[in-house]
Amino acid sequence: MANVLVFAETRGNALRKVALEAVTAARALADASGGGEVHAIVAGPPGVGAAAQQLGAHGADVVYVVEHAGLSSFERESIAATVAERAKQGGYRAVLLGFSTQGRDLGPRLAAKLDAPIASDVTEISVAGDAIVAKHPGYANKVIVTLTLSGSLVVLTVRPGAYTPKEAPHSARTESIQPAVDPSAARVVVKQVVEGAKGRPDLGEAPIIIAGGRGLKAADNFKLVEELADAFGNAAVGATRAVTDDGWRPHSDQIGQTGRQVSPQLYVAVGISGAIQHLAGMRTSKTIVAINKDKDAPIFKVADYGIVGDVLEVVPALTTAVKAARASH
Repeated sequence: MANVLVFAETRGNALRKVALEAVTAARALADASGGGEVHAIVAGPPGVGAAAQQLGAHGADVVYVVEHAGLSSFERESIAATVAERAKQGGYRAVLLGFSTQGRDLGPRLAAKLDAPIASDVTEISVAGDAIVAKHPGYANKVIVTLTLSGSLVVLTVRPGAYTPKEAPHSARTESIQPAVDPSAARVVVKQVVEGAKGRPDLGEAPIIIAGGRGLKAADNFKLVEELADAFGNAAVGATRAVTDDGWRPHSDQIGQTGRQVSPQLYVAVGISGAIQHLAGMRTSKTIVAINKDKDAPIFKVADYGIVGDVLEVVPALTTAVKAARASH
């Protein structure tokens, strides 16, 4: 049996969806390894320990709670040292965390501190004998790379949306621990956190994403994307790099190789041709719907459903249909 350690990401005192996805992946890995335990670390300001119950509901057997006023924002040095120290003491087979903005920072730090191999942006994890096998998209999502990690301890960062959080109720034991490094002694200090637009889910957590490209023809037409997202009620709004470079949308909305990597249940591409750089950020979406007037657009090669037509006509009609469907239920 092999135990697995998870860094459960939070924002303030609330768990991020990637934390529950990581715990779900860790639970599956521990069970496949012979029924080991899943231990989670949650770090944040006083009160963050309330998240322990939710982690237990998704499969964590033990939750280590690190509460400190200096952890109100992501304090990378202290958190990395604390997770690494716990990993060394616990004799774990793997350390899992989300491939989020925090995870991209924390994962390599942990691998260096633990002298362990790391597989990033993982979409699937399995066990083969004594080795852990991880799959992740490579070459701008043109191929799926299979990695076999045979070290005694490995670090895995899981792509947001690759695992659906599943309840696996456990009576999680909680234990309070101290930061391995005083957060107040950090060399890098977060002065300000600027949050995105209120009222919509984060791109990395949204089950539905409506993304727009240059096919919308003008910045004012992006309201069609927003109206479709509002019709669904639980959708986020994304954009291509060309759109953000033109100033139609903030760069935080960019999806692609140099933007956000997402894997929602439903991805609707509005007026997006399907350049390889954009596909690298959304190709692993569960269901892809493409709307484009060019029937030969590359986006149709990866789409599950395609609509050939003028987005200025198709999207309003689709919005009306979604509203009607929701009203009838």
